[in-house]
Amino acid sequence: MESVNAKYVSQKISKVRWRPVSLSSLQQPEIFATGSWDNEDNRVTFWSIGNQGHSSLGEGFDEDPQLLCEHKHEGDVLDFQFLDQDRVITASSTGGVTIFRYNQSKQALSVAHQWARAHHYPCENAPCTSVMCSSPEIVTAGEDGRIIVYRADQEGIVRVIDNADSSTIHAITYLKTTEILTVNSIGQLKIWDFRQQSNTPAQILSLSGDRVPLHCVDRHPNQQHIVATGGQDGMLCVWDVRQSNTPFSLMEAHSAEMWEVHFHPTNPDHLFTCSEDGSLLHWETSSPSDMPSFLQGGRNNSMVSRSAMAPAGGNQSLINAWLSGDSSKGRLETTHMLPSQTLAVNSLDVLGQCLVCGTDGEAIFVNRQVPV
Repeated sequence: MESVNAKYVSQKISKVRWRPVSLSSLQQPEIFATGSWDNEDNRVTFWSIGNQGHSSLGEGFDEDPQLLCEHKHEGDVLDFQFLDQDRVITASSTGGVTIFRYNQSKQALSVAHQWARAHHYPCENAPCTSVMCSSPEIVTAGEDGRIIVYRADQEGIVRVIDNADSSTIHAITYLKTTEILTVNSIGQLKIWDFRQQSNTPAQILSLSGDRVPLHCVDRHPNQQHIVATGGQDGMLCVWDVRQSNTPFSLMEAHSAEMWEVHFHPTNPDHLFTCSEDGSLLHWETSSPSDMPSFLQGGRNNSMVSRSAMAPAGGNQSLINAWLSGDSSKGRLETTHMLPSQTLAVNSLDVLGQCLVCGTDGEAIFVNRQVPV
């Protein structure tokens, strides 16, 4: 835990995201943003962890994240994503979607554009629950079951799928440039092809049995057909959307709701999850020859595999490990990333060797030496 810093910020943190770094550089991220919820005044805040150029353990890890700038946010920040290095998109409990611009030279945040009440019921606002973007395109989903497409360079709304879902859409992710995937409150995954004008999904996948709400989703960065989801029961599910309408692997991860799941963007044999139970887990796949046959993390080693067969085209052992959930041969290892916590870990993000998470305990934790 030597490389973990805790920063107490006097507000409940709902979302954390690293500011993107240039893909051509080997630098570690230095700036991250947070959004708050359930506070009298909610805020979007930018923080710096400084230039940590130290390679030996214990050097350069005593500095807390430093406040750079902040801006009041109308409603709870339910989600946000960086559009580019200078703009962040937020999703609000008021139903609004806002573009904030970050001026690094002045260390200031300003509102560049806002779509107020983008998500709504006939007579009241509906929370906007999720946002994703691929500049200049922005896509949001909401409690109203609506999917909305915008462009950062246009004031109007590009497209609305009004009745995309009869239940709350909790999270969205891109599968391809023209395809998105949504997860909802009755345990369904829906794939939408934006090349089609139809307002019906191209494919529906679901958890069998109980309709357990799904709260989060992430796509494997290299294998676009592999996605991971987490839900109300704390289970980590891995899906191959080409092969089956049910998950390939289910893994007991947390004892309460899983709020976020993230593959490492450049080392996707590493995956991270966080939960209402106050834990943050690092999942790592490896070949049997690389690690012992036991798992770290006690209660996290109970796993159920729906398929012992490797999927067609999935000939990489690391990919197969996610799909088979083969813990009996030591294919998955879990590690707790935080000191003992009691309040919810609502959000996490990982970039390079840096991980940040935010909690209901009004704390931000930063780890600058994630072993990936």
